[in-house]
Amino acid sequence: MKPILSNPSIVQKIFLIRGEKVILDRDLAALYDVEVRALNQTVRRNIERFPSDFMFQLNTKEFQDLKSHFVTSSWGGVRKMPLAFTEQGVAMLSGLLNSKSAIKVNIEIMRAFVQLRKMIDTNKKFAVQLKELESKITVHDKQIAAVFEAIKELMIPPEPEKRKIGF
Repeated sequence: MKPILSNPSIVQKIFLIRGEKVILDRDLAALYDVEVRALNQTVRRNIERFPSDFMFQLNTKEFQDLKSHFVTSSWGGVRKMPLAFTEQGVAMLSGLLNSKSAIKVNIEIMRAFVQLRKMIDTNKKFAVQLKELESKITVHDKQIAAVFEAIKELMIPPEPEKRKIGF
């Protein structure tokens, strides 16, 4: 049996497709140490457990876009477009693949999804803080510019008074 992969290697297999974080059937099959054909057959036999928000099939454009992210493709020719499983789909799949190794792998996959969710949440918080800081700097820049303008005006020497000659 293959050793269970570490979270970073699982996180690398999670893609954002159609606004969903998913793992492809071929990557899940490799993680579970089963053939893609066997995994997909299990899914087809239990298709009622996989609504479209749990699993969907990639279209040709999505598949081409995904392949273009890799310099050399190891996918070869495919007859059917890959299936993409969301976190809920992976959880449902774990109920169907009930071996001890499948359970261990599934726990690692769920941890990877949680880790990814935490990273995204942290990045969102950081983006909000950065935006707030940027707006504060903009306000301070305007205030500093006004102070410099006032200082420049104070530095202009007053014009000497002209004496009036009276008769």
